[in-house]
Amino acid sequence: MAGYLFSLNNEEALISCINRGVYSTILSAPRNNLWNIAHEGTFADYATMKEGDNVYFFIRRKIYGIGTLININGNCKFLNYPDSNNPTNVEYDAIQETLLFDNGDNSINNRFLCTFIPDPVFFRKGIDMDETLSSSPDKFKILRAFWKLSFIKFSDEENQAFKDVILRRNIEAIGNANTENTYSSSYNEFHTAIAEKTNNNTNYNLDITPFLSSIANISGSIRHEMAVEAALLFQLSIGDNQTIETFGDWDYITHQVIASPFKPIDYMDKMDVFGYKYIESQEPTISHFLVVEIKKGNANANDILQLMKYVDWIKNEYAFGDYSMIKAYMLAFSYSDNLQTQLSNLTTRKFIKSARPPESSEWDNIQLIQYKYNDERGRLDFEVVEAS
Repeated sequence: MAGYLFSLNNEEALISCINRGVYSTILSAPRNNLWNIAHEGTFADYATMKEGDNVYFFIRRKIYGIGTLININGNCKFLNYPDSNNPTNVEYDAIQETLLFDNGDNSINNRFLCTFIPDPVFFRKGIDMDETLSSSPDKFKILRAFWKLSFIKFSDEENQAFKDVILRRNIEAIGNANTENTYSSSYNEFHTAIAEKTNNNTNYNLDITPFLSSIANISGSIRHEMAVEAALLFQLSIGDNQTIETFGDWDYITHQVIASPFKPIDYMDKMDVFGYKYIESQEPTISHFLVVEIKKGNANANDILQLMKYVDWIKNEYAFGDYSMIKAYMLAFSYSDNLQTQLSNLTTRKFIKSARPPESSEWDNIQLIQYKYNDERGRLDFEVVEAS
């Protein structure tokens, strides 16, 4: 399963989250009835959460865990109050009765939340960031770029490395849920209250429509690339048929994944969308990797070359030198003339599979996809750009 590391300010906030079995990010208020890129990115992170993903907390260089996301009425992430994904400001008194997570006046800025349980427990002994990184340096990739973020998502392999170091340092506390070495939790009480309010009530469901409708152009293009990114992740996560038919079904999806050697965070290249799928019934063995490069407007040959940098990175860092494991997509509103006819020259890769005798192979598994906002569906529609 994937893992999430949430950043908190102090132990008081940690105790509150664990006691409730709820985490909710504080967002800045929307301005001029519009979401900004940071809001859209946070929505994208919540959209891909799944029951069974693990939960950790980060406070002042130390990491605390372990929890697991759990469904309530079929979901593990919710709007904190009806219409909280609309970019409008409300008064606390007006929405207090509908809140799933009541954090006082600040609750109006707790727009989204997720629900979790201790699993096996949350240990009081926090693990220093340096100790965590040194415990398995080859497996920690995303953690090294945890900077100026409320939380991050990381893959199964990195998640297991988190579990390993935390469990090894807390062996004596495993199986003891009510000791001085663990945090207690009253999550049942809070989860029951959430269940009562969300039962047969779709007003608490996350939805991408308010993020798209407010910045959609008449042509069907979207003014923020991050909103296109969030829409793709959301639609893949909910199993939107048209989206799955275009991009496939993936077991793990995320965004803004590092795709360059380690350097100052602000200068790192990041893949817009990254994912993978398992060989059926053989988890955690991966069969294919996904990469998507997104342009809100027109895409040209340089954008394809940028995508190919990510393809080469995945081949080296994840796919053991095997290009055939990678499926790549360029997603844009429009494309430069004749780009489809140039595609093969820009993207073809020849490689040798390690075998006896060596096997020569050729990779050209990239598709151009065009998006357009569908006002009736409140979703993005996708269409494969065919060769002219």
